Amino acid sequence: MAKVIVMTSGKGGVGKTTSSAAFATGLALRGFKTVVVDFDVGLRNLDLIMGCERRVVFDFINVINGEAKLNQALIKDKRVENLFILPTSQTRDKDALSRDGVEKVLDELKKEFDYIICDSPAGIEKGALMALYFADHAIVVTNPEVSSVRDSDRILGVLASKSRRAEKNQEPVQEHLLLTRYDPERVERGDMLKVEDVLEILAIPLLGVVPESPAVLRASNVGMPVILDEKSNAGQAYLDAVARFLGETVEHRFMKPEKKGLLDRLLRRTA
Repeated sequence: MAKVIVMTSGKGGVGKTTSSAAFATGLALRGFKTVVVDFDVGLRNLDLIMGCERRVVFDFINVINGEAKLNQALIKDKRVENLFILPTSQTRDKDALSRDGVEKVLDELKKEFDYIICDSPAGIEKGALMALYFADHAIVVTNPEVSSVRDSDRILGVLASKSRRAEKNQEPVQEHLLLTRYDPERVERGDMLKVEDVLEILAIPLLGVVPESPAVLRASNVGMPVILDEKSNAGQAYLDAVARFLGETVEHRFMKPEKKGLLDRLLRRTA
């Protein structure tokens, strides 16, 4: 049965769309038919990160309004089998999303896909609430800083009270933590929260720690999900997170500073 996963955060700029693209790609690489849906009406960045912005003809809102069929709006990824993108509108606003319309589209997607990734806007405005309402799983994306973690805690409260599962008194949405832009050296200096601190505050299972990496920006600039850059720490971290989501036991990496060689230490002293 198809599962709906919302990629959510309380704060903007934490790497949510990057994570949505990477996670959807990772599931598709594992053989699951996966679609990633952009809920950020009016901004629309998912198609840029997926490298398909020039192929957008119809979008999510066109489908909701009956102006296009779902298969007309879906874009098949050129690099990864089983991966599809449903972009959203750049010219409408969040009010274009109706609960009935979203439910109808998701029900149609469930007939065809194993996983539906909802790339939610940050915060708790209409688009974000619409994305999380239908979720079976929620991946809460946060940075290791106090304001980001605090806002993520608020999102957990919303998930527990305003999702469809909460309304219908069903099994709660399964929550997972994805800690992004983690820099172990800054953590050691006390400039960032430790993984343990974040876990103590949010008290949800840790899905993965994605290190701060220039590979993320490089991948975004060329329209490629960073998970396809398997040589990068960030790409490897997302591959690990997908494996854990699928129930595999994978040790967490990239949580401690890299050991510097003698030459690195000498250069640092003379810099």
